[in-house]
Amino acid sequence: MPSNQSLSDRDLSVLWHPCTQMKDHETFPIIPIKKGQGVWLEDFDGNRYLDAISSWWVNLFGHANPIINAALKDQLDTLEHVIFAGFTHQSAVKLAEKLVEITPEGLSRCFYADNGSAAVEVALKMSFHYWRNQGQTQKTKFITLENSYHGETLGALAVGNVSLYKETYAPLLMDVITVPGPDCYLREPGESWADYSTRRFALMEQTLQQHSDAVCAVIIEPLVQCAGNMRMYDPVYLKLLRAACDKYNVHLIADEIAVGFGRTGTLFACEQAVISPDFMCLSKGLTGGYLPLSAVLTTDQVYQAFYADYQAMSAFLHSHSYTGNALACRAALATIDIFQQHNIIEKNKSLADSMAKAAARFHDHPNVAEVRQTGMILAIELVKNKRTREPYPWQERRGLKVYQYALSQGVLLRPLGNVIYFMPPYIVTENELLLIADVAWQGIQQAVKD
Repeated sequence: MPSNQSLSDRDLSVLWHPCTQMKDHETFPIIPIKKGQGVWLEDFDGNRYLDAISSWWVNLFGHANPIINAALKDQLDTLEHVIFAGFTHQSAVKLAEKLVEITPEGLSRCFYADNGSAAVEVALKMSFHYWRNQGQTQKTKFITLENSYHGETLGALAVGNVSLYKETYAPLLMDVITVPGPDCYLREPGESWADYSTRRFALMEQTLQQHSDAVCAVIIEPLVQCAGNMRMYDPVYLKLLRAACDKYNVHLIADEIAVGFGRTGTLFACEQAVISPDFMCLSKGLTGGYLPLSAVLTTDQVYQAFYADYQAMSAFLHSHSYTGNALACRAALATIDIFQQHNIIEKNKSLADSMAKAAARFHDHPNVAEVRQTGMILAIELVKNKRTREPYPWQERRGLKVYQYALSQGVLLRPLGNVIYFMPPYIVTENELLLIADVAWQGIQQAVKD
């Protein structure tokens, strides 16, 4: 039987891991996982870890979920994959029907890709190509928010604004228009989220008024900028943005890759503003954390702009070898079935309250600037000085110290810089939430003691 050490050694001789300075693993070992069950992961030495971040925000209903497992076993005996150009299959059709049913009104067409970044690429290209097919070839720009993140392929990276991901590759990226965002961490003392988000929208309005003739779309992460340190804002911003995009004849792309499927307290974050975007990008939780799959939902108006005789050369040009993969589609169907048959959104309200109670003591911690929460996402922002909100120098890697301590106590927390966040699977218990909070508290104590 392999051990942690033997597998780690083999790994480091051949593998290159994502978002990782591999030299760190000279002193901080990689952890090989043998199996998962529910919210728990187990390594080859018998240590267990509570997956408090849903394995990079994808796992909604636990590892080795029996319902999703059964669906995949059934699908595997029938069809694993088939070319999706000129062919289709039952799971892809049923999933598209279900997505049209559960997403905001007006989203009536589904285009599959195989990961979140690819979904963003599809939406960007589709918006640009729509305007081209309409004869508005001057529309070539995109508007994005500061501190935004939409993926790491070149188009998705271009419309993001987190410098850690973007600066190195800047010479390869298209130019975009970046607007100061509604991030409520920056609000004035005593100012509400709604008031601040409304006030900040004036900057977006000015930009649309000035550039709308050249702009294809605004792309936004509704309510929570997850990779941007879990910064949050009020739904009123989305409502104002939808109205402005209509006014200035610009598409609205909602990147719900991280915030969709119940993370913000509703099935989709856009529901909290009662809006429908022109494009909605979905991935991550779509398959319950089992298989890579993404979908772009759009309107019939967009679809009809591409629908013509072949000689018109107006078809949308985008493909992936694994488009509409049958196994992934079946996992997604099982995931949606769990939502619908087990009243998950309502149950999550109670879980979100429990998470808030578990984290209540962090509000008064001398090195915590803010505890913020939207639904099943809770973030704790560490700072050097609570009064001035002076951050710790990034080079000190305080968040990494919390991560390392938490692992030693059997909890998987993977901070974003100095922001510790809880984003657990929806099957987490109140006692497990208390464990997550206790370990995070002790980890922060360790990280700030000097």
